[in-house]
Amino acid sequence: MAKTYEISVLPGDGAGREVIAQAVRVLETLHSKQRGVNLKLHQFECGGEYYLEHEREWSEKAEDFTTTKADAILLGAVGAKHEGQLVRLPDGNMAGYNIVIGLRQRLDLYANVRPVRLYEGVPTPLADKGPRDIDMVIVRENTEGLYIPARQRVERSEGQDFAIDMRVISTRGSERVSRFAFELATGRTGAPSDGTKRVTCVDKSNLLEGCRLFRETFNSVGNNYPRIEKDYAFVDAWTLLAIMSPEHYDVVVAPNAFGDIISDMGGALQGGLGMAPSGNIGDSKALFEPVHGSAPDIAGKGRANPIAAILSVVMMLDWLGDRHRNHALKKAATTIETAVEGTLQEGSVRTQDLCRGEWASVTPSSTEDVTSDIIEKME
Repeated sequence: MAKTYEISVLPGDGAGREVIAQAVRVLETLHSKQRGVNLKLHQFECGGEYYLEHEREWSEKAEDFTTTKADAILLGAVGAKHEGQLVRLPDGNMAGYNIVIGLRQRLDLYANVRPVRLYEGVPTPLADKGPRDIDMVIVRENTEGLYIPARQRVERSEGQDFAIDMRVISTRGSERVSRFAFELATGRTGAPSDGTKRVTCVDKSNLLEGCRLFRETFNSVGNNYPRIEKDYAFVDAWTLLAIMSPEHYDVVVAPNAFGDIISDMGGALQGGLGMAPSGNIGDSKALFEPVHGSAPDIAGKGRANPIAAILSVVMMLDWLGDRHRNHALKKAATTIETAVEGTLQEGSVRTQDLCRGEWASVTPSSTEDVTSDIIEKME
């Protein structure tokens, strides 16, 4: 009997709830139509809105299932407002922090994977670039760097104060994320410009000791992959180079904070955060989520783009398929992505964020209608 995969679904807050509901529609369609795709979805409330009512970010049941029983996790966006202010925990962090950041640490999800692909039918701010030029993956170290909770604020009697954020970069952390990047490049077709399988290390090793360690470790790992080109850029220079020549890049790997920054720039290149899926991947666990936030300004209005959430489902199925050697899951991922491509290429059904450039005259479709069009093409 085929294995049933247990999926923890955490819609979160605001627009996150809307787009995850559409991703669930896609998964339910797969479950009913495609043989070998046996998914059991377990949905739990979480985030700022839940915290306001229960004084905790999620239930004990949700926490236990997600951390110990789930084969994969699908997360929306967290972040809620109350009386115009962001809902925060007593320690000052956003309510939902211990789900988003906490799960990365707790489950050791050390590789944050951000595909940056421009689909046909999606506007990009780069006037002379198109879908053939933008197809890279940014791999960000996800458990170290500046986001280690080692920080302090010191106040002095004369009214002056200063803050300290400690950055931690280890050989182990650098080694495993570099290896992840090279393994990923092994299975790709190479950079759009020349087909070369290439991994670019983006750091600030001309100034920072942690980055020197990161680059040294990257080189050591890369020596084990002689068929993949090692490439380098300082992070400030990379932001320029990636806009001028995005087609040069295949896989990019970076320390945590720098990777966080450059991957959002990647989101702009691919048409906006509504088009940006992501995975947080460890050796045995993985969490998938659209990159965008809870967007309180458009929440509940049917304007949120569901495609980032649906493409995050594609990533989840692809990862499960690789991990469990399940061809049906890999096929299902391809089915969904092909349907998304079809909707975008036709161009008449799209949310407001994609009604730009040559599609400025298109009447925006709702979140639900975009998903319905994708599901129709899947079937």
